[in-house]
Amino acid sequence: MAPHGNQNENEHEGERAEPVIRDNRKVDPVTGQARHPEQAEQAEQAEPAEPADPAQGGHEDMRPVDEAHDADDPLAQAERILREAAGEEEGAGLAVVVKELRDDLQRLQAEYVNYRRRVDRDRAVAGEVAVFGVLSSLLPVVDDLEAARAHGDLTDGPFAAIAAKLESVLSSQGLERIDATGVEFDPNVHEALIQQPGEDIEVDTVQQVLRVGYKTESRLLRPAQVIVATPQG
Repeated sequence: MAPHGNQNENEHEGERAEPVIRDNRKVDPVTGQARHPEQAEQAEQAEPAEPADPAQGGHEDMRPVDEAHDADDPLAQAERILREAAGEEEGAGLAVVVKELRDDLQRLQAEYVNYRRRVDRDRAVAGEVAVFGVLSSLLPVVDDLEAARAHGDLTDGPFAAIAAKLESVLSSQGLERIDATGVEFDPNVHEALIQQPGEDIEVDTVQQVLRVGYKTESRLLRPAQVIVATPQG
């Protein structure tokens, strides 16, 4: 079969026929606008641009694959924009969650501090009540020691040493005696059993202590029973 004339001419001139690429897309990939029929025909007749040669100073398309694809596909570009917007909304939502968690943590910390304060206060009160109970239960023993000392039974010997040690322990736990005379009568710590006129006094004064009273720094264990001298007239 005889070769065509165009083929013979190309072989004669030593040139090879370049492939012709026709762009039939109805939407411009760059602008995203619809092409007119005249523009489509011009695009078909236009020669394809030769690929850039990096060795000759040509520039390659250095855009990321996603952005390059989005430029050709408007739907992919819209999807990328929506994805970025959703990411911003998610970041704002996370910020709100972090703020709520911070507020919850601060509230829990404040509640824990208040709880520790209540526990410490209750523990101190419980310890004070326990000491108060022990001291109150030992007051009859202290009264017996006072009576024995008044009769001279605790002047010497091992029992005197034991009594001194017991009194020292009670004193270290905050036990205080109420046995002063010549002081102003105080109904908070004194119990007046007898009242009698006194000389040269202007206020009610403790004249004699019939039974010693006891207290701690914050509590009254037992008031002192006293004779009170009142002003004359």
